[in-house]
Formats: sequence, structure tokens, C-alpha cells
Amino acid sequence: MPTVRNSLRIATLVALASVPLIVAPTALAGGRGEGGTRGSTGQKAEVGGDGTVSVTVGGVVFDRSKNGGGDSVGALTSSTSWSPPPCWYAPKYTPEQLQKYLEPIWEAGSTGYEWDADQREKYNADDEKKGFNKDKSGKGYWWGSYVDKSYPPGWDSCDEDYFWVDLGDPPPADIENAVTPEVLAGLAYAEIRVPGTEVTLAPAEATKVNLPTWAWLDGAEFKPVSVTASVPEIGVEATATAEPVSLRIEPGTPDAEVYPASGVCEIKDGRIGEPYAKGKANDTPPCGVKYLRSSGDGTFPLRATVTWEIHWTGGDGAGGDLPDGTFGATQDVVVQEIQAVNR
Repeated sequence: MPTVRNSLRIATLVALASVPLIVAPTALAGGRGEGGTRGSTGQKAEVGGDGTVSVTVGGVVFDRSKNGGGDSVGALTSSTSWSPPPCWYAPKYTPEQLQKYLEPIWEAGSTGYEWDADQREKYNADDEKKGFNKDKSGKGYWWGSYVDKSYPPGWDSCDEDYFWVDLGDPPPADIENAVTPEVLAGLAYAEIRVPGTEVTLAPAEATKVNLPTWAWLDGAEFKPVSVTASVPEIGVEATATAEPVSLRIEPGTPDAEVYPASGVCEIKDGRIGEPYAKGKANDTPPCGVKYLRSSGDGTFPLRATVTWEIHWTGGDGAGGDLPDGTFGATQDVVVQEIQAVNR
């Protein structure tokens, strides 16, 4: 049997389409509404005078102008059990907007007279001048929950009712995931995109058994990337920055040796690995692999994974580290037997 709260959530969904949010959407991205009902999340792209692009999602503005680009990009996976907030609280309604949102729900009576009466009392709805904090218009916002559009586990953990926060005041300390610079840093982390990790292998053509193969990544692509998350209404922001630090090579077969022996190629002078040059065929590469048998009629699935260090800075001068992130890809490698080779 549906609970009163669930009934309210269902009624909320019906009324949602007619309610203007603080950030009016120009496009709608599918997502769960507050409390987990199926609804819409406002999303609007704005291009600034300097050409930067900001995207507003769920009360938070993401500036991705310094993010990774190109055709082959991916999201980072945390190297620990940490994950970005699945839901958060941010300014959602002005007093007038909350009144316009809730009163049709109460009038429909779908949540029951007793519940509606309690809600009217909570928001002082019968006072035309002070109800819903209308006497504080322009001095604060009603905060509510937003949900990550990918619906990760825990999306239903933000189940607090609307609460009021005066401009300039921090949100209540006992409400987890109310937007602060640190919470915004976690949300920005989730938006970071990094280049693909298909390594260049040389000498060219098929890899040969028992000969070192050099591996490296395009240094021009592997540079720090960042995303800034902010809530302009309350002047809070944070930037999460990812910097590449190492490349791990997994040859796809136990019959292989990697260089260095750990299989982890550290970044040196801003470069991951070293491009092969003519005349180095018998040299030991700083980053690479040597296969000890051929792949026959098939291939070996070489996997290359880059580790990125993440740190964040807030607009208030705060900052810190977040767990490393990784992103990798697998590529097929043909390994041939040879009797002799001239290079």
C-alpha cells in the first residue's frame, strides 16, 4: 500500500511540468525527480563572451570548457570505493515558486486531508504575506533535492523535505550533501572526461616475438583537464582538476614482458612513454612490451590504463585531494613469429 510520502511524490510528478524552477530549462534531460519519482531535470547551455560553455543541471552549473575533448573520451573510475554524490540539495524554489508548486497538490487532495493540513501549517500557507516565507523574497531560497541523472545506487538517500536557507548562511550542518565547495567538487569529478588510451606501438606493423615494442601516448592530448561546478544563486563553486600521472600496460597474455617490470610507466617531462625512433629496435624502451610467443591467427588484448590524480579548489580558498581516477581501453595486437628481422 502506498505511503503518504509516496502519494505526495506521485502528486508531485503531476504538478511538476507547470512549475518554474530557479533556472528555467531550455531543454529537458530525463531524470528522477525529487524523492525518486520519474521527472525532469532542468538543463540549459549558455555560451559566454569568451566562448566558454556552461551547462546547468539539477541546480548546479557545470563549466566544461577545460574538459577533455575529441571523439574518444571517457569518464574516470575512482581507484577507491569513493563515488561522487548520487544526489544533493541546492536552491530550488523562491517562496512564490514553492507556493505555486505545492498548492495544486494540496487542492487535488491526493495526499489526504490530514497530510495536506500539516503541510499548510508547516509552510504557514494561510498567511498571504508571510506564507512560504514570502516576506523573505529575495533574501533566500527553499532548498530541495536533485538526483544524478544516471541513477546510481543511493539516489533515494536525499529524502529531506524542503528547507529554507537565508542568503549568506550555510545550509544546516546535519543535512548531508547540501551543496558546499566540497560537495560541488565531487559533482565536478563526475563530469570530468579524459582522452582515450589507445597507445601507439612501434616499430610499425605487426609486433614481433622476442623484440621490444615501444609504447607511448600522444603527449599533446594528455594534459590536465578540469570542470567547475557552481551554484551562482548562492555564490558557491569548486573546480576539480585531473592530471595524468602514469600508464599501466597489461599485454593480454602471461607470455610477455613489460617495460618497466612493474608495467607502470610514469610520466616524465610531461610525456607518457617515449616515441620510437629509427635505430632503437634493439634498445630497451622506457615504456613497452615484449611478447614471447605469437598470437597465431588471433590477437592479444593489450590494455592500457592511465591513472589521473584529482585535486579540487573552492571559490572560498578551500581545497584538497580526491581519490585517483582511472580510464583505460583495450586494443588488439598481432604478434608474429620471425626468423630474422632487419630494421
